[in-house]
Amino acid sequence: MRAAAVTDWRPVLAPAIVRRYDHARDKDLLLLPERVVVLTGGAGPVVDLCDGTRGVRDIVDELAEAFPDSPVATDVPPFLERLRAEGWLR
Repeated sequence: MRAAAVTDWRPVLAPAIVRRYDHARDKDLLLLPERVVVLTGGAGPVVDLCDGTRGVRDIVDELAEAFPDSPVATDVPPFLERLRAEGWLR
């Protein structure tokens, strides 16, 4: 995929998917039809920024500012692409 296409994309959860926090399990979740996906590590805050108003570059920049010692520039774009390939982001 071209770099411009990745940075121009404004990810948002697919319509049938809901992001929730499970207080009983202390886990971030994606609720899909007939399936629940547990988000691990820093995936919850990344998905929270996928609201359709921010481009991938904006998400990376915001996370890099919040987590300066994390490799967000190299980890976040492929993670978002995996979620899009699963059909969870559009």
